[in-house]
Amino acid sequence: MQRQILAYGPDLMLVKVAFEAGGVGARHHHVHSQITYVESGVFRCTVGEEERVLRAGDTFYAAPDVWHGVECLEAGVLLDSFSPMREDFV
Repeated sequence: MQRQILAYGPDLMLVKVAFEAGGVGARHHHVHSQITYVESGVFRCTVGEEERVLRAGDTFYAAPDVWHGVECLEAGVLLDSFSPMREDFV
């Protein structure tokens, strides 16, 4: 997994995350609201108790403190937006 911070300010952050097939974004939670856009590839996504397979053009929303994670089924790229910004990423 390779992460690239594209832009950020105090209230918002955009991050590009590239995955190889088999890569895992381990289940986790944080205080930030997160919206993720699938730019390419295929991902199994879990948000709370819901699991879906997402492809290019699909999105998911993870509310603050909700457990979520992804498994990359076919190499691809996710665009993650966070509000407020993830200070732990800079």
